Amino acid sequence: MASEDVKASESAVEKIVSLAEEAKLARQEIRPSSHAVISICKSLVAGGVAGGVSRTAVAPLERLKILLQVQNSHSIKYNGTISGLKYIWRTEGFKGLFKGNGTNCARIVPNSAVKFFSYEQASKGILYLYQQQTGNEDAQLTPLLRLGAGACAGIIAMSATYPMDMVRGRITVQTEKSPYQYRGMVHALSTILREEGPRALYKGWLPSVIGVIPYVGLNFAVYESLKEWLVKTKPLGLVDDSTELGVVTRLACGAVAGTLGQTVAYPLDVVRRRMQMVGWKDAASIVTGDGRSKASLEYSGMIDTFRKTVRYEGFSALYKGLVPNSVKVVPSIAIAFVTYEQVKDLLGVEIRISD
Repeated sequence: MASEDVKASESAVEKIVSLAEEAKLARQEIRPSSHAVISICKSLVAGGVAGGVSRTAVAPLERLKILLQVQNSHSIKYNGTISGLKYIWRTEGFKGLFKGNGTNCARIVPNSAVKFFSYEQASKGILYLYQQQTGNEDAQLTPLLRLGAGACAGIIAMSATYPMDMVRGRITVQTEKSPYQYRGMVHALSTILREEGPRALYKGWLPSVIGVIPYVGLNFAVYESLKEWLVKTKPLGLVDDSTELGVVTRLACGAVAGTLGQTVAYPLDVVRRRMQMVGWKDAASIVTGDGRSKASLEYSGMIDTFRKTVRYEGFSALYKGLVPNSVKVVPSIAIAFVTYEQVKDLLGVEIRISD
């Protein structure tokens, strides 16, 4: 028994020493070098540029989508994509097509930067753990693991910039007839804090978090998986003998990924926007309606918003604005991905996960 106890003690000591050595090596490996810091900064810049360029390109469709999502069902002003854009042009002019775009860019640049950066870092961490678990140093991320990395990145980025998104939603639906005008992002933030409290800045946060999983997760997972499949199989001559995809092929991959993600998560986006309008004392007329029909539904939470939307407007109301969003999201996501990789290549960032 004593001999067995000694052996057990020696084994335990060896295990502790081994773990300590591994922890020491791990600390050395994760200590960022100056080159790593520069690489991370370049990745953040690439993500920020990608987000700003893509959203600006589709700003009119983005505004129309939000207007369709929140407009009072008893006072329809925007009815369809083409007619809706014409109505904005006729009543508000060229500037009306881009209302809220400044706030959107101020939000989307840090959001995109954090999202892309978080995805690459989360992928590295998940890949390391996966390789340690399987004992295969050559193992690569599976689509499911990519989904997890994408979802983590989306939640982190969305939560960090959500107050800006909430403010952007309200500024976007303002028209010249709105009873009270937010003069900009800072004025809107201070007004909401004063009149509704700090919790108001996170109205609609829960459906946003839930929607991140299919939307951002599928975007990244499908895009990366498509790229990997095209490089390996080279179907229809879309890829030459090199291991890099062309810009057009990457654009197509981003379009497919964006379409799939936005379709699955769209009802949650409608619910989020409607929840953001709750408690707005001087809400825009697009939300409250005009004349005798001037009234807007009050929602007490995500489930209540779903229930009342379907009850009073039908199931199809959960997809209001889907057409301009579909037209918008394909070029938006595709341009974001391609711009990110182009800027990354231009800056000399070498932090790919699957290479």
